[in-house]
Amino acid sequence: MDTQAILQVENLQKHFPIKGGLFSPQGSKTVKAVDGVSFSLGRGQTLGLVGESGCGKSTTGRMIARLMDPTGGRIMIDGVDISKLGGRDLYNFRRKVQMIFQDPFASLNPRQTVGTAIAAPMVVQKITPTGGLKNRVKELLEQVGLKPEHYNRFPHEFSGGQRQRVGIARAISLNPSVIVCDEPVSALDVSVQAQVVNLLQEIQRDTGVSYIFIAHDLSVVRHISHEVAVMYLGKIVEKGSRDELFREPRHPYTKALLSAVPQPDPKAARQQQKIRLRGDLPSPANPPSGCVFRTRCPLFGTLDAEQRELCINHIPAPASAAAPACHHSGLAAAALAGVQ
Repeated sequence: MDTQAILQVENLQKHFPIKGGLFSPQGSKTVKAVDGVSFSLGRGQTLGLVGESGCGKSTTGRMIARLMDPTGGRIMIDGVDISKLGGRDLYNFRRKVQMIFQDPFASLNPRQTVGTAIAAPMVVQKITPTGGLKNRVKELLEQVGLKPEHYNRFPHEFSGGQRQRVGIARAISLNPSVIVCDEPVSALDVSVQAQVVNLLQEIQRDTGVSYIFIAHDLSVVRHISHEVAVMYLGKIVEKGSRDELFREPRHPYTKALLSAVPQPDPKAARQQQKIRLRGDLPSPANPPSGCVFRTRCPLFGTLDAEQRELCINHIPAPASAAAPACHHSGLAAAALAGVQ
């Protein structure tokens, strides 16, 4: 076990049974939303979790926050497996992991003032801050760039960026060890995105909190993350340090994602090679055999019969810092050089 990690996820799974119809028995199939995910998160570090919609990123985050119960695997926080906690133990665990949601308006009760919303976690956990609850909430408002007099305002009186700052204030109110950020800037304007990301980094420097940062925007992930994990169809296909992954991606899917990132320099944009994935994301209820990415993999068409057989019939080893979840990752750089 990594003693430097605040969070360790081991073979995490979330399977949803499909209700049977007239001619099929109930539970005859399952949707494998998350299927064998493993990673660790260092203290005061940020792990970027990226991938297409439906790949299992948000489900993974919700299980770490225990908003959903995992089907299998372990979630270790400070060496304690929280995947099966219940009752008083789960109640006490809530202080350690909090969540920032994608939609800042939907995550707030429109009938509650923001002061009440920010105070709610402390009230539920029966915490009485020094100086009183109201003063603590006003300190939190100032910490996230809002004014103390905003205490009695309602969510509809704020902009989207301000509402997300309220959500951040609520998340840090219990001084958690880990915050799951589920696409916290995707609903915001670009200029506001930068402000919120900078605020999260400032809070991390001041408090030492660790983030799971779930996002589609790879430029944001590159800016805020220390480590990055790439998910596809419920599995992590590649993970490693931010600099290494963006400089030299090794999995064909990661290469395709990075090739789609817009370049601000027109000359660089014209020279950028685009890797276009064919077809749609397979159904997690009926994933391909062997390598789940093979049906869309641009490398697959360049392989000989023996190499294809390996992809079709054998599941790649789980991704690690040393190697991606690909049988032929060593061939990817040369084979994909001319793919458009």
